[in-house]
Amino acid sequence: MKVVCIIQARVGSTRLPKKVLKKVHGKTVLEHDIDRIKRVKNIDEIVIATTTEDKDIEIAKEAERLNTPYFRGSESDVLSRYYYAAKEHEADVVVRLTSDCPLLDPKVTEAIIAYYLDNMDRYDYVSNTLERSYPRGLDTEVFSFKVLERAFNEAVLERDREHVTPYLYLNKDKFNLGSYKSEVDYSENRWTLDTEEDFTLINKIYDALYSKNQFFGMQEILELLKEQPELKEINREIEQKKI
Repeated sequence: MKVVCIIQARVGSTRLPKKVLKKVHGKTVLEHDIDRIKRVKNIDEIVIATTTEDKDIEIAKEAERLNTPYFRGSESDVLSRYYYAAKEHEADVVVRLTSDCPLLDPKVTEAIIAYYLDNMDRYDYVSNTLERSYPRGLDTEVFSFKVLERAFNEAVLERDREHVTPYLYLNKDKFNLGSYKSEVDYSENRWTLDTEEDFTLINKIYDALYSKNQFFGMQEILELLKEQPELKEINREIEQKKI
């Protein structure tokens, strides 16, 4: 069974253009993503899914520099981009991550994938986003290629084509959903990258932790924020864009 992690990435971002190519401690955000995902033991292959737009040649070139396979597809129909990327790379199981999460914790993602693999007979889709308890920025979604193919063939709403997985988690009558939750609710934390404030916070976290351990995880960040609670104020007022 082949587990393929597909990361969607493009340079177009309304709030922070070219965010995944921004540098943090000498590496692009996308490179930090890849470095962290490579530490997830139950992922067999990583694929960057970008668009066929001319501007996204920058993403393709970065993927080549990082020796990471990439697929170029529709900018607006991200569901089709995911489907064809998964099909081309012969995925049996798809792990969906986004490229704006350079604080991704490999242990958390690995645990979610393991939970899905252990419960494939019960669930079509597993994620830690159905009931948020993890910091935003550690989001991980897992589902089979067959389920992705069904969504690709059935979804017609723009919302469902543009965001890949809403067709799965908003159709509870069609799919069995599994929610992976933390024992403690950390959902008030925002560690994703979408604004300058987010970028400032991420840089400060890397400044504090990266030299000690390049692959610091959720617990180390939580300890840092406990010691320096003022850091949480940097992006506290930022609201997540709605689907």
